[in-house]
Amino acid sequence: MVLFTLLGVCLVGVAVFLNVSWIVLNWRRIVPMAIGIPFFALLIAGVSLNTIFLVREVRRNERHDAFLSAVTHELKTPIASIHLYLETLQFRRLDDAQRGEFYARMLADSNRLLATVEQVLKAGEVGQRSRSNVRVSVDMRDLVADCISTTLAGHGLEEKTITLRVEETALPMLVHGDPDELQTALLNVLGNAVKYSPNGADIRVALSVEHDAWVRVSVTDTGIGIPSAQLKRIFRRFYRVPSRSVLSTKGTGLGLYLVRTIARQHGGDATAQSEGEGRGATVSLQLPRILPPLLRQQ
Repeated sequence: MVLFTLLGVCLVGVAVFLNVSWIVLNWRRIVPMAIGIPFFALLIAGVSLNTIFLVREVRRNERHDAFLSAVTHELKTPIASIHLYLETLQFRRLDDAQRGEFYARMLADSNRLLATVEQVLKAGEVGQRSRSNVRVSVDMRDLVADCISTTLAGHGLEEKTITLRVEETALPMLVHGDPDELQTALLNVLGNAVKYSPNGADIRVALSVEHDAWVRVSVTDTGIGIPSAQLKRIFRRFYRVPSRSVLSTKGTGLGLYLVRTIARQHGGDATAQSEGEGRGATVSLQLPRILPPLLRQQ
């Protein structure tokens, strides 16, 4: 990337120098000026666009390589673990307690393997369509509560690990969308909050109505945080923050991409906030609320 950037800068510098020289040599002649200036301007623009394209392609290839490495690790590790436990069960005599422990570990590894495959498939699925075909009324109170329960059970956490605060309002928190996809988005946000809290998860979930038209779900953790320069990039496909604390944590770089894609397909959006590394982060999901008929007419 550095090579292509330097090459592009040098070529643009040469084109600018030639353009200035052309103007100095022909500033009294109208025809050469009228032909030369637009020509060099197009040349400079073409070189600049080509350099930008090359840099983007290099970055995209780097993200793809990182994604393949992460997915390979995510697939290989549980498979190797399951294989080892099966060999142990086959060639050694174990008591019932040890067998039960091995079965539990193999089940956990198979669930992890299935989750990785489903995430990759879901990323390809949501990226190929603009909107979901399934549209029903979804109560966000119930959906958020179910996702919290699923996250607690899936990670073996105590109930106090995740606290839910629902805004006291008489307004219904209903959205129009696909409950399975909305559940996928929320589980990814909650899963990231747990995963990137290596010193113990302390997660706060807030559910509120904004301006009577939006339902907002905010998930705040006290984990490793996100550098301010990376807050917009983390929603890109395959992108992972180039930090030791992040790269040392298992992941494919698809979770937040799925969150934002699903939110936008439902007419909403997803955002992230953080005060910096080591200070936790807040990921918010905003969705359009189903308005009552009287309010729609106004």
